[in-house]
Amino acid sequence: MMGINGHDSVMAIVNYILRNSVACRIGRSVFQTSIWILLLASPSFAGQPPTVSSYHDPAELVRKAVQNEIKAANDDTARFLFRGIKTTPKGSTTRIYVETKDATAGLVVAYNGKPLMPEQRRDEEARVERFVSNPEELQKKREQERESAEHTMRIVRALPDAFVYEYAGEEQGSEGIGRTGATLVKLKFQPNPHYQPPSRVEEVLTGMQGFVLVDAVRYRLASIDGTLFKSVGFGWGILGHLDRGGRFQVQQQEVGDNFWEISGMTLHFTGKILLVKSISVISTELFSGFKRVPSDLTFTQALELLKKEMLKKEAF
Repeated sequence: MMGINGHDSVMAIVNYILRNSVACRIGRSVFQTSIWILLLASPSFAGQPPTVSSYHDPAELVRKAVQNEIKAANDDTARFLFRGIKTTPKGSTTRIYVETKDATAGLVVAYNGKPLMPEQRRDEEARVERFVSNPEELQKKREQERESAEHTMRIVRALPDAFVYEYAGEEQGSEGIGRTGATLVKLKFQPNPHYQPPSRVEEVLTGMQGFVLVDAVRYRLASIDGTLFKSVGFGWGILGHLDRGGRFQVQQQEVGDNFWEISGMTLHFTGKILLVKSISVISTELFSGFKRVPSDLTFTQALELLKKEMLKKEAF
C-alpha cells in the first residue's frame, strides 16, 4: 500500500462516490459504500433535454452535483449485494460484497476467473468469520470505513473550489456510466490557482487536471478522469510524493429505482514514501450485479448470504 498520507489522498479521490467501505458509503471502499438517492431536477430542467446554453456556469453545475453526492453519501436507507472484479499486473480477483448496518462484508470467490478450491474457500470464510467472533475486529473495520468516508467527503466538498471548470462538450450515458442514453455534460478541469488546500488530504488536487461528466438533469457525477500533470508532495515533500503522470478514472451508474453506485475504477500511480520506499498502485476494478438487500441486515446475516452466493455459478 501507499502509506497513510499518499494513500488517503488518492483513495479519497477515487472513492468520492463510494459506499462506506467499498470505500464511501465508498467513502466505503472499494471497498467502499453509500446510497445514492436521485434528486429530481428543478421544474425548469425537468423533462427538458440539456443543451449547451444550459451550462453557462460550469462551476455551479459541479457545485449542485457535489451537493447531491454529499446528500446521497449521508443517506443510509438502502444497501446492496454486488460483485467486484479487480485486475492488477499479478492477475484478477473476484469478490462479492454485501453492505450492512455494521460494515461491508466481502468474500473472495475466484482468482483469475477460477473458483476457489475447497481449502481456499474454507480459509476465506474463516478470514471473514473473525469479524463475527471478535467484536473488536468488527469495530476496527467499522472505524476504518468511517475514516475512509470522512477523507472522501473532504475531497468531494473541495471539488467546486479546487478546480476551474470549462465546458468541453456532451456525451451520452452508457452501460456503467450515468444513465443509459441520457445526456452528460463534459467539463474540463484544471487547478484553481487561488485554492489553498486545508490539509494534506486535499494537497493532491493542486497537481491534477482532467475531465468530469455530469448528469445535469439529476445533478449527479457520472465520471471523473484525473491525471497528475506534476509531481505532488505530501508534508512539503518530506513525507512522500506521487509522480507526474499518475491517473485515476471513476465511473458511477444508476442501478435502478433512482439509486447510483460505483461501476468502475482505474488507478495508476507511482511515487515514494519518506523519500525511500517506492509505491505503485496499478489496478482496474469493475462492479456489477447490484441487488437490494434488507437495510437492517447484520454482518452475521451478510456472511451467511455471501456463503450462499459463493456457491452460485454466476458469482464468478
